Amino acid sequence: MNKDIIAGKWNQLKGQAQTKWGDLTDDVFDVREGNAEYLAGKLQEQYGWDRDRAQREVREFEKSLH
Repeated sequence: MNKDIIAGKWNQLKGQAQTKWGDLTDDVFDVREGNAEYLAGKLQEQYGWDRDRAQREVREFEKSLH
């Protein structure tokens, strides 16, 4: 799933993302509406993960949506 698809379906996917990463606020999900890089950055910030882990988490989440 590419970033355009994520952005296009963001309202549907937002609930699933909030369930997976419950420590992130609504503001994080609303501000960038599906931007995978922004989400990875916020995961790094909130959970203290390195960049690779945060990007891997986002990619795995994207794959789970298929």
